[in-house]
Amino acid sequence: MRAIVVNEWGGPENLVEREIDRPEPGLGEVLVRVHAAGVNPVDWKTRDSGALIAWGEHPIVGWDVSGTVEAVGPGVTVHAPGDEVYGMPNFPRQAGGYAQYVTAPARHFAAKPATLDHVQAAALPLAALTAWQALVDTAGVSAGQRVLVHAAAGGVGHLAVQIAKARGAYVIGTASEGKHALLRELGADEVIDYRTTDFEDAVSDVDIVIDAVGGEYTQRSLKVLKTGGHLVTLPGPDSLPADPQGVHASWVLVEPDLAGLREIAALVEQGLLKPLVDTVLPLEQAARAHEIGEQGRTTGKIVLTVA
Repeated sequence: MRAIVVNEWGGPENLVEREIDRPEPGLGEVLVRVHAAGVNPVDWKTRDSGALIAWGEHPIVGWDVSGTVEAVGPGVTVHAPGDEVYGMPNFPRQAGGYAQYVTAPARHFAAKPATLDHVQAAALPLAALTAWQALVDTAGVSAGQRVLVHAAAGGVGHLAVQIAKARGAYVIGTASEGKHALLRELGADEVIDYRTTDFEDAVSDVDIVIDAVGGEYTQRSLKVLKTGGHLVTLPGPDSLPADPQGVHASWVLVEPDLAGLREIAALVEQGLLKPLVDTVLPLEQAARAHEIGEQGRTTGKIVLTVA
């Protein structure tokens, strides 16, 4: 099969196309023929250093997949050959999404939302599961709460805005002024231009902050939370504040989650959640996809077409 392999750790130029053996599904696994693969910051961060991941003989990044089940291993009952599925296989272990085929435990995939094509579906799993696990599983967002989403037009952010709104929250987002109209279309009740306004001067009494930025944003976010509120930070455990000052503070590392994928698909089918796709490129242009992503200017997601 065709695959994009990390030739050596470093820049995007180290992503090279190779022919390698197609994997075979083992016990409890499915083999998925990949139609499209989403691109996420974790892809270029691991490509750059190889850190945190146990890599196989051919290091292949990519954890967002939408495709068709080609074969199932012994014991699999949730999927059958021919099923259209989407998922986040094996994260944070190597999955190999930048390839024509990928294998993973069957429950790392769910039925693809019927209203989305494979490119749109590939934009969802990692970012949407991150938003869902941060808002719902970790912070317990509920109707009437005030939720602040940083980097609200980004891959996780634009989905977090919609999920929070679907759960009945009042949603505030930070983004550059040019993205405000879009965020309001997605359901944001307020949008703050971080370039001209210090968000802590414009917002108060927040129940939940979803911080996809980290750094100084994390400490500044403590100022807007009400006592007992919840700060959920995504960049890494080092971004957790040393003194949470009367609020809860959590770092979320997203996990494969069949139930979460089904909840996300249900929101899509109800018209309450839609992924934004910024750029679509063929698999062989994976290096270019990383170059674009590392500029940090995309609205929504970058997706590679595979089949």
